[in-house]
Amino acid sequence: MSIVPPSAASMRGAVDLSSLLNRPPAPAAGGAGSTGAAGQAGQAGAVSVPSLVFQGTDANFGEILDLSANVPVVVDLWSARSEQSAELTLVLTRLILEYGGRFVLATVDVDTNPQLTQAFQAQSIPTVAAVIGGQPVALFNGVIAEDQVRAVLERVLELAAEHGVVGTAVAPEGADAATPVAPPEPELPPHHVEAYEAIERGDYAAAIAIYKTALARDPRDNLSVAGLAQVGLLARLQGKTLAEIRAAAAAAPDDLEAQLLVADLDLSGGHVEDAFDRLLTLFPAQDAAGKNRIRERILDLFEVIGQDDPRVAPTRKRLTMLLY
Repeated sequence: MSIVPPSAASMRGAVDLSSLLNRPPAPAAGGAGSTGAAGQAGQAGAVSVPSLVFQGTDANFGEILDLSANVPVVVDLWSARSEQSAELTLVLTRLILEYGGRFVLATVDVDTNPQLTQAFQAQSIPTVAAVIGGQPVALFNGVIAEDQVRAVLERVLELAAEHGVVGTAVAPEGADAATPVAPPEPELPPHHVEAYEAIERGDYAAAIAIYKTALARDPRDNLSVAGLAQVGLLARLQGKTLAEIRAAAAAAPDDLEAQLLVADLDLSGGHVEDAFDRLLTLFPAQDAAGKNRIRERILDLFEVIGQDDPRVAPTRKRLTMLLY
């Protein structure tokens, strides 16, 4: 994380926005809104905007530059791939609303706005900058404490005042919710849409094949890893009743596959601790191949419930102790 305190020197172009400055005007719908006469009248006074928090895009950034002649614009470069960046957006949204129009916030999805991402030289996510009087100001990257964010915003106000940008943005009543919400997630990649469609029609084999193809192309595609684990669970349980699964396991307590299926059933029914306890209890009596099957199934089920689930850490610790 780095923090670049705004200064007069930083007004001399932290990034090159010339290519965006020369873009033709974009339609106002869905963007920052046109400043109209207010944008030409000067750098003080009230400026009407549709909202104090809005999405900044490659297409509408010319409007944001115009707006910055009257009101400082904080630019939040975020990604749905980064949970930390979404959390920071919530903090920024809350603080911007608290200032009652002395700032506006433009949230920029780096995954769908490559020109702005490059223009602001966003090497890591989140990256936060400001635009004052049409000039970019580097602020910080990474996640910092809320009191630090507030201190940076105060310094931005000082810098804006030094350059005569002291207007107030005014949004229609009710335009900004009292409780900030995270930015909308971008559309899913095509292969995920195809996989979900296959799942909806019950074709789990097709969905599995789609996810495996995606992972062959990009092994770091965590969304496909989770999707493959989830559809794998559905496929293993497809066509089987609860009674059949439990009866088969009771009739063959040494049948590892039957016990694995009961664990799947338990987890799918919300009995997560029971599923993991069953597998870990079975573990010591298995040969090397059986232990590996259980280990793989546990890791698979971690993906199903989510790696941040609080039950993952103690299960992982217990598994590690059994392995070593």
